[in-house]
Amino acid sequence: MPKGLAILTSGGDSAGMNPAVKCAVEYASQKGYDVHLVYDGLRGLIEGNIVPSTRDLISGILHRGGTMLRSSRSPQFFDIEYRRQAYENLKARGIDKLIVIGGDGSFRALNQFYNDFGVPFAGIPATIDNDIAGTDYCLGVDTALNVIREAVDSIRDTASSFSRAFVIEVMGRHCGYLALTSALACGAEICLVPELQYNLDSIGARIKHDLASGRRYVLAVVAEGTKMGDYLTRWINDSIGMEARLTVLGHIQRGGSPTVHDRIMAYKFAVAAVDSLEAGQTNSIMVFRDGTYGHLPIQAVADAKYQIDASLLRLAAPLAS
Repeated sequence: MPKGLAILTSGGDSAGMNPAVKCAVEYASQKGYDVHLVYDGLRGLIEGNIVPSTRDLISGILHRGGTMLRSSRSPQFFDIEYRRQAYENLKARGIDKLIVIGGDGSFRALNQFYNDFGVPFAGIPATIDNDIAGTDYCLGVDTALNVIREAVDSIRDTASSFSRAFVIEVMGRHCGYLALTSALACGAEICLVPELQYNLDSIGARIKHDLASGRRYVLAVVAEGTKMGDYLTRWINDSIGMEARLTVLGHIQRGGSPTVHDRIMAYKFAVAAVDSLEAGQTNSIMVFRDGTYGHLPIQAVADAKYQIDASLLRLAAPLAS
């Protein structure tokens, strides 16, 4: 009798989810699994929106951003009766293993599901915030960084043309990884992230000195978690005396065709996820650390706090002072 496995995407969408779905389906099928697809994330588990995977369903999705399986945030999944309904839906289809592509909230939900009904799962980290503990990389980050880079490079054209300052607010929830990395890659003069203390007096003195020395424009990259986008824009206008504009990039950062790096990472994570289930792992999260691939138990991921690489923080520190 074929082994049953279902794949779902959950939480915020990110580029790389579709390549991960495609590879997981193909590799699991090679391993003899009867593969199903769950539409609409955790809500789809509850509502039984589960279909057998076919070649047509996963054909032509490699280059698409977002998730063709769609996603949802389902408060109902916190209720044991709804989780029981999800379990019955899987049981009726002969599915006894899951792969979830998402963030730590999705992993916690599936871990509770495992504790309730013993359905093992493998988690693939996918969030542009790059804020999952235990892994240096999550699917979608490289694509998001390239979207930000292109936007900042375009904004620089206008900034230099009008000798203005531009504040660019990027996503990341409470994590400053996107802002910090983008500021370094794009040559920003100011970077504010939750992980670094900033000193506006020091920043102001530095920028005024640069302007007196011939600088014609200023770029500032701010993480949404600092809640400083509006304030910094007004501060540049009032304290430095330079005309400033705020650009909030918003959800454009989540979309776009996955970069080569995200596609390859998706393949490697997907293969690792299937292999971990084959090896009898029950609730492991795939991770990439210090250049190597592996997996960690959910507790090691959920109970730890993600920390940005200290070397990146040192590189960006001068931009906050």
